[in-house]
Order: sequence, then structure tokens, then C-alpha cells
Amino acid sequence: MYSKLFKEIIKRTLKIPVLLQHVPGNGSTITRQLDSTLMSVGFKLSKNAFEYFNTLSAESTNNSVINILETVKELVGDHVRHNAYFIDFPKNVPDTIEFWAECITDALLNPESAEKISYQLQTGIINLLDLPKYGKYQHSYEDLITAHEQIIPLIKDRITILHLGKTLPEESKDLYRSLAESPIPLNENDLTLLQELANVCLIDPQPLSIAMRENKAVINKVRLENDHTLLTDTPTDILRLSCLLSDGDVTLVEKTKFKSFPRHIRRKLIQELDNIIKKSPDKLGDINRYCEQWKRLGERLHIYEYKQWSHAQDVLNVARKDKRVYSIAGKIEDAFAEGNIDKSISLLSNFPGMFFRNLDRLLLLAQSKGAESLFKILPKIVSKVPTRIILSVKEHLENRLFSKNKRIFINKKSTVWVVDENRALLSPIDIGKVFATFDKEILDRLQPIKSLIVDKEVLNIAIPLSNKNKSDGYTVMPRGSIMPITGSILRFFIYWKQKSITTDYDLSAIMLDENFQSINHLSYTEIKTYDGRHSGDITQAPKGASEFIDINLSETKCKYIIPSVNVYSGESFIDVDESFFGFMQRTPEQKGLPYEPTTVKTKFDIRGKGKVALPLVFIRDGKNNWSAKWLNIYLNGMPSMNRVETNKQTT
Repeated sequence: MYSKLFKEIIKRTLKIPVLLQHVPGNGSTITRQLDSTLMSVGFKLSKNAFEYFNTLSAESTNNSVINILETVKELVGDHVRHNAYFIDFPKNVPDTIEFWAECITDALLNPESAEKISYQLQTGIINLLDLPKYGKYQHSYEDLITAHEQIIPLIKDRITILHLGKTLPEESKDLYRSLAESPIPLNENDLTLLQELANVCLIDPQPLSIAMRENKAVINKVRLENDHTLLTDTPTDILRLSCLLSDGDVTLVEKTKFKSFPRHIRRKLIQELDNIIKKSPDKLGDINRYCEQWKRLGERLHIYEYKQWSHAQDVLNVARKDKRVYSIAGKIEDAFAEGNIDKSISLLSNFPGMFFRNLDRLLLLAQSKGAESLFKILPKIVSKVPTRIILSVKEHLENRLFSKNKRIFINKKSTVWVVDENRALLSPIDIGKVFATFDKEILDRLQPIKSLIVDKEVLNIAIPLSNKNKSDGYTVMPRGSIMPITGSILRFFIYWKQKSITTDYDLSAIMLDENFQSINHLSYTEIKTYDGRHSGDITQAPKGASEFIDINLSETKCKYIIPSVNVYSGESFIDVDESFFGFMQRTPEQKGLPYEPTTVKTKFDIRGKGKVALPLVFIRDGKNNWSAKWLNIYLNGMPSMNRVETNKQTT
């Protein structure tokens, strides 16, 4: 656990925790070696960190040095060996037809494959996977190193500073509070880490405010297992906790198969549920939203066996429709159906979050029924809503100012889908009034600042409204963020390692003009173009495999470049042992291996639900300046044999 938390602190904060136990000494030699090795991966010790390790004995820092190096290598993808099919890549990459002809000739000269390939030639259909030379490395990683000159370092290559932090327990507490009090939803990996940190920080003062219900469920799981008081105030808190105890979906989006809980756990959950309903009977209305889940959970908890907790039994009665409770959501829907704006506002005003989720509908209703009452109460409601929700609704309303034919949705798994737009337009005047109220509230929440200097690059970073679909990795930005591209050579890379069955991922790139029309593409079917090179197709990855694409930004004629990762066969992105994507910025004069960590701009895991990953889009402005815009979305694709040619139009 110590080693894992040590690494997590470095990954998330770029701080090295100081050691609780160490022996003073002269550590100058090992410190210089550590700093030198870090620089070869694109990192460096800060002045304070360098001086700190100088004062420690080599023996007391050995484990820390190993953990530091392992962590930074994992961050940028240097913890694995990146081989390329074409040993001289990006040089000496043949034309596609020339390469395939070479593979066929090799197969015909091979006694084991000659007969099969001869028959395929007669039929006119060649299966590339039957060619012995195709899709498998023809050289070792050591051969690749020998074939390439040493990289030429440039001043503008990436150097990331590692700072000296506090002790591991102190850094763990800070990270625990940061995750627990996060104002935006966390992704699955963050929730897992939160649970581990909750175990470590269980006896410490707990966060004063936990805005996200999923976070509260994770902390409650740890508290329940250690017989501590639970932090609950709604029946849904109990439902989320039960899902988590059953290794199910804490977000309640997917169905959970509840386990048979031990008797002491059942009693604790039922008693807590009884107390919640006893204090606030109106909260029985929450049950209607998740009736089926409550019915299944009630059976596992054996609620009817505990007659002393009658309020908890009412929960199951409502779920089974034996007791009718008219929820506030039902009353609100009736008010909208009646077209009664005053009644709708009156009901929603007691539930600020629900009010904001229905603000679009209220504005539509106000256009025909009068908006005075809406704009009168809005300032009172907005003061009770989290800033994240205000910004989210503002973004939504900004999009409603324009007439569009389509709506795009992206779920927590980053899967995207498109539907027709059938809503009426909102009044720009009404939206302007709403924005004025929003902006005043946001400014009122900011602390007074006499002077503020903002780096202009910060203005291109999107405010994260949720981290549910955020990928883990290095310099990962929120969807919609823009980062400048400085190198003239753009090099994409993917790495994957199959778990149990043969798995083939394909790295591709589509080049589009200003009207999103295809100019050309790079993939295993088009490995060489006037502006780019593909490193060659690898069709299996029992020990891990890499593919690369080079694009010369000064030669390409396109406006947009969209890299994609396609599941051709085998395990999905979620099922493989490991898979990640990244890109490097290079210059023509730089030598080096296909993968060089100091030139990595970003690297992140590909773990979404879908068969085609679209990490980023690269955009050229009129002055030949390039930037990368974060997408991090997944297309459903086909069950297998996904290729850039078949999903180009969808992309």
C-alpha cells in the first residue's frame, strides 16, 4: 500500500513525498544519477528535491528512487518497449502494394504457406493474416535500437519538474480531502483510489462537505466495514452503498446484482434507512425513481423480517406499489403538462438542482405564459446551486441560442450518439437575462482580488464539469480544451497488450479539408502518403505491441487531422491488459527511436466502451499554426473488423 500511494501522489501532484524514516548521509551520487535518469524521460528534480535527496544516505532512498522512476515512466508510456514493424520507421517505409507483394512472395517461398497462398491467388482474394511475414515483428527491440541513431535533444523538448512534497500521510490526507470534496463527479479509478485513501484516513477528521453522492457511497462503504457512523441523508444513499457492497454500479445507471449480505450488515442498512424516512417521510418519494432496484435490494435485506423498523418497510411497500406516494417529480410533470408556469416554479423552487435541470423547459413555457415570475425568483434559486451546475446550464443555454439540426450526447463511458433537434428556439433576450443573473452570482462567489495575471494558454482549457469519462494519463485535459502544437512532425502512438485472446488494434489517421471532406488517410491499408508514414500493422500483442503514425505538418494540405484507434479483432478496450494512446512533437532533424519519452506531449489510457476511439482532433488555422482539441470519445463501431474506411463518414 505504501508503494502504491507513494506513486499515486507523484502521478497526481508531481510531488515526491518526504520519507518518514531515513538515515542522514551523503546522497549526492545517487541524487545525480536519479536526476540524470529523470531527464532522459523528460522530468527533473526541483532545487528543493535535489537538495533533500543530497542529505540522505543511498540505502534509505533506494526504494524511493525505484518508485519515482517507475512512476514517471508509466506516466509517459516508457514502462514498456515500443517496437515498430518497419525497423527504420519513419524512413524506408514502402508503398502499401509493394509491401503486400513482398509478403506474398515470402509466403510463396515458404513451404508451410505456399499452397494456401497459391490457392488464394487463384481466387483473387488474399488474406493478409495468412502471410507469415505480415503483422508480426521481424526483429527484436534490441535490433530496433541498433538501427536508430541517438536522439538529438532540443531546447523545446518537454521537461517536467518534480517538486518536494510533505510526508506520505500528510499528502494522502490532502489527496483524500481533494477527492472526497470534489465538486465534480470522479471517474472509476479516482473512486477506487478514494476508497483506498478512506481506509488510510479513517481516523482523521472527515471532509465537512461531500457534494458528490458517489463519493459519499465510497466513504460509507469503508465506514460500514469498520463499524463507523454512516454519512447518509437520503434513501438513495443506502441504495448506492448497497450497489457498491455488491461490486455494482454506484452511479445507478447500470443494474446491479445484489449479494446476500451478512446479518450485521443488513441490520445496519435497514436501521439507517428507517432513521432517514422517520426524520423525513417526504423522502419516500425518492423510491419511485429506482423502484426495480429497491425491490431487488429489499429481497436481499429481508426488510419484512424486521418489524421494529416500520419506516424501512414503507420503502419496500412504495417500491412494490403497495403504498402510493406521489413524488415531487410527478407533481412537477403534471404542472408542465397543464402549462401552469406559476405552479411549476412554486414546486421547483424548493429543489434548486431540479429547478436548474428544468430551466430550459421553464424558459420555453415562459415565452407564452409570461416570464416575470421566473426572473423574479431566479436570483434566489441560483444562490443555492453549485457553481458546476450554473456553468453546465450556461453552456447548455449558449448552445440553444443557435438553430441546429442535430444534438450530440456523450455518456460517462464517452460513447457518443446523435439525434435530431426537435426543440423550439429560446428567446435570446430571455437567455441574456439568465446569463446576467448567472454572471453576477459567479462574480459574487469569487474572493476579492486586487490584481490577477492569467497565462493566455489557460484560456484554452475547458472547465471540467465532470471527470466521469476522464482518462488517466499524462497532461490529460478536459474535453474541448485546446493545446498548441509546436513541432513540425506529429507522431501518434498506441500500445496494447492482450489478456487472453489474440487482439488486433489499428492506429489510423484521417485528413480532412475545411468542409470535413476526406483528402487522404493513413492506416494499415495506406502506410505511405506524401505527408505521412505508418509504422506497419501488428496483428497480435501477447507481449505488447505498438503502432506509430508520422505526419509532416508543413507538407500536409489538410485542415483537420483525426487520429483513431480501431478494434479490428479480439478484446475490447476495457478487456485488454493495457492500452494507451499518445502523441509526440518532433522536428525533421531529430533522430532517435520511434518512441522517445522526452518528446511525448500527452499519453493517456484508452479504456472506453466502444470499438473506435477518437482521442483528439488537430486543427490548422489560416497561418499554418496547429493546435490539438480534446475529444476523448468512442464510437460504437462494429463487433469486429473496424477500419478507418468503414467509419470515416461517422467520424
